Amino acid sequence: MTATDRATASEASPGYARRWWVLATMTVCLLVVITGNTILNVAIPTLQRELGATQGELQWAVDAYILVFAGLLFSWGVIGDRIGRKRVLLIGLSIFALGSVFAAFSDSPIELIGWRAVMGIGGAAVQPTTLAVITNVFPPRERGRAIGVWAGTAGIAVAGGPLAGGAVLEHLWWGAVFLIGVPVALLGIVAVVAFVPESRDPSPGRLDIPGVLLSIAALAGLVYGIIHGGSGAGWTTPGVLVPLVGGLVLLAVFVWLQRRSTHPALDVSLFRNPAFSAAAAALGLNFFALLGATFYLVYYLQGVRGYTPLQSGAALIPVALGMALMAPRSSGLADRFGAKAVCASGFLLIALSFVGVQLLGPTTQVWLLLVVLSVQGLGMGAVMAPATESIMSVVPREKAGAGAAVNNSVRQVGGALGVAILGSVLAASYAAHLGTAVDALPAGARAGAGESIVATLQAVAQVEAGGDEHAARAAAGLVEPAREAFVSAMHTTAVFTAGAAIVAAFVVLVWLPGRRSKERPSRSDSKEQRSVDDGQPRRTP
Repeated sequence: MTATDRATASEASPGYARRWWVLATMTVCLLVVITGNTILNVAIPTLQRELGATQGELQWAVDAYILVFAGLLFSWGVIGDRIGRKRVLLIGLSIFALGSVFAAFSDSPIELIGWRAVMGIGGAAVQPTTLAVITNVFPPRERGRAIGVWAGTAGIAVAGGPLAGGAVLEHLWWGAVFLIGVPVALLGIVAVVAFVPESRDPSPGRLDIPGVLLSIAALAGLVYGIIHGGSGAGWTTPGVLVPLVGGLVLLAVFVWLQRRSTHPALDVSLFRNPAFSAAAAALGLNFFALLGATFYLVYYLQGVRGYTPLQSGAALIPVALGMALMAPRSSGLADRFGAKAVCASGFLLIALSFVGVQLLGPTTQVWLLLVVLSVQGLGMGAVMAPATESIMSVVPREKAGAGAAVNNSVRQVGGALGVAILGSVLAASYAAHLGTAVDALPAGARAGAGESIVATLQAVAQVEAGGDEHAARAAAGLVEPAREAFVSAMHTTAVFTAGAAIVAAFVVLVWLPGRRSKERPSRSDSKEQRSVDDGQPRRTP
């Protein structure tokens, strides 16, 4: 060990000696909350059949978690900095496990949406705190590698959720997809108690409850308006315009109040730093593409290609493998070439993958699908770690909870808008391409049949089971037009997704800093010795 290493170690937190065990524990905690969210993806068609959920209700089942998660991130970050991050981890894991159990036994779409919101409360406590703990335990020279592993774990969870969900749906009822994360959460609780040191900010801010409520209301209004407009209600109707405009107004009021608050839920002054703003935008657009694309790709795999939930989960593995392989390596690439070059290259790969979606049809060979998804995963993995590290390098280490909250909030808001916007584009485009073909169904079976391919195929199956041979033949003729209409709608939606990736590439090329000078430490590095463990500041001699 060099003299520099010994000095760094001597000033490190008490968790330094067992930092790799801490990192392993944080990856388990991260797996719990991300897998608990992505596991719902392959169950969406099953939920539509078993619970009788509409397309809008399905989108809300996804977005209820994300909205509550995003709205509470700022508060949990401040709470963790105040009462201790270890304590917040234990609280969050417990809430998440409890919400998962009740979600598994929901009797209606509305009940499921409610318990998904409770899961979001727990997830908001856990996910940013894992990053804050890593930032506090690891010294600057190792932090990039640790964040790369953390980001790679998120990639594994992206595929681990759908794959595990598909395996469960092969043998058990739909509610079991929420139960498989409960024992993992319990394992995480035990590991947190055993390995994670307590850390907090010596000068924490007060909790901004009005700001929290305002942010939740603003996000809910925006996403509700987007979902409702895309479901066919019409973008100029009061039911769409009121929540959209209201959400934008509330968001503007939120920013205005945060700039003047002495204890803001979100420190908006951070966004004056170009590196911080560009990295936040990059993460948001990355997850916009990831979650939005996963939403419509699951429909393609199960509705068009006829895959089972397990097969569709397995088909998404290349995305996760690409992210898991690239994310830990992207930090080293960013050190060598700069975060600007690495993130921009990643977004260009993402755009290329969605151009490749144009080649996918009802009978496309599987290898082409796997190549497209692999390129998508590599591109997303190249963005996640450098962008995350760029955000955390701007924030002092004792404020790691607040910085991690911003990092995760832009990810979740981007994901929520991805599901809402791309899901709405998909629904509107599908209905337009299907057109009057749905008239082949009897009048009583047409309601809602044109909003998604799963709803169409379910309506066809109900007519075929009705015993009217003439109606059954007419309905069967709708299957192929429905599949063709969905593929056309998916192609249209993929163009929007590729456009978002190109915009993101432009953002990082213009505003994200290039290769960082070795001689100029980041703001967080300069304040490294002010880290607080168990509430006691450590000073540089």
